[in-house]
Amino acid sequence: MPRLWPTGGLWRHSDFLKLWSAETISQFGSQVSGLALPLVAIIVLDASAFEVAALGTVEFAPFILFTLPAGVWVDRLPRRPILIAGDLGRAALLATIPITYVADVLTLGQLYVVGFLVGICTVFFDVAYQSYLPSLVERDQIVDGNSKLEVSRSAAQIGGPGVGGGLIELITAPYAILVDAVSFLASALFVLRIRKDEGRVASTAPGERPSLWIELKEGLRFVLGNPNLRAQAGCTATSNLFFSLGFSIVLVYFVRVLDLSPGLIGVVFSVGAAGSLVGAFTARRISTRFGIGPTTIAVTLLQGPAMLLVALAPVEAPIPFLIASQLAMGFVIVVYNIIQLSYRQAICPPRLQGRMNSVMRFLVWGTIPIGTLAGGALGTWVGLREAIVVSAIGGGASFLWILLSPQRHLHDMPEPIEEEPRTTELGAGIPGTPDPLAPGDA
Repeated sequence: MPRLWPTGGLWRHSDFLKLWSAETISQFGSQVSGLALPLVAIIVLDASAFEVAALGTVEFAPFILFTLPAGVWVDRLPRRPILIAGDLGRAALLATIPITYVADVLTLGQLYVVGFLVGICTVFFDVAYQSYLPSLVERDQIVDGNSKLEVSRSAAQIGGPGVGGGLIELITAPYAILVDAVSFLASALFVLRIRKDEGRVASTAPGERPSLWIELKEGLRFVLGNPNLRAQAGCTATSNLFFSLGFSIVLVYFVRVLDLSPGLIGVVFSVGAAGSLVGAFTARRISTRFGIGPTTIAVTLLQGPAMLLVALAPVEAPIPFLIASQLAMGFVIVVYNIIQLSYRQAICPPRLQGRMNSVMRFLVWGTIPIGTLAGGALGTWVGLREAIVVSAIGGGASFLWILLSPQRHLHDMPEPIEEEPRTTELGAGIPGTPDPLAPGDA
């Protein structure tokens, strides 16, 4: 009799399965609100292209303001309670939108406030989440864990937008956001049931008085002093800058230039996201066959042409172009994310995981608000289609960071950096962290 549940790898890891279940539920809900929130602004509040782009800027502003100190606190505190608090906070904040809509007092200002506060919760959740996985599974299971989590993300991208588009047409966008609020609540309940002790390492040496600034600089030095992490940060930051420029106005472009309905937009995202699922299942095999560096260069290079298909979509028959773009973008982004996230989790000492992830998130997501504002401005001044062309060209050039770094030669996942005994001087005793301006190999 065939087994109904696999027995190898993480399939029997009960705590990982709870984390995986929490993230799966949350991802499906987030796909709904990711479509519904800007459509509330576009359809219900008749917001302009710049106002819609500004909403995206407000949502990502916390990644500039709070990410770095969040990394210090994540290294100081247990990470599971941070995950639970982040989920519950986002559930409560999103629930205010349908409530105020019913009361006929919903405003664009409220969307900005909710977006900003949800962004703060997401900052702490994401830093804690990326730092929590290495303490939950063994080192040789990190890529497997990230791949499974990306499968959930990809599956949500396939099913979520279609369900979201249908819900928006059936019950309107404000009520559809309530689905995401419920998903965050369910996610918190699953994380609450995880029992494994994190086994965390103190972020400071015994007897030292914790200093936010000193600990923060240590995380900055670890990332900026490693040429591979530096190149990864530059590549992702450049990609996010230009693609957020395009994505910030793409829904306005779909609705007002291509004349697509919410339901059809959801179908496009759902069908196109099959590429993400393929990427999640094949990332490990591809990187093993071709190497971490060459795979990263190849998938990053393909982002530009994929985005260009959106700008080239004809008004008379845009769907094939949009689906092809989504398929390609989904595949390359997921492969890139799995490889790069697994790489930095694998090489980072446990006590620096929170700060390393917060510094990376600050650098790579900090460019997103700049991109969304630029997208709104360009979309207003030169046109929506033209702004998306700029997005494709700039984002496609981000591969140069990896091509010109030592990472281009990296094939296998390296061993973690081993720390020597720490001293009170910042960075002393930590190999692999030379001066950020000094050349060297990782």
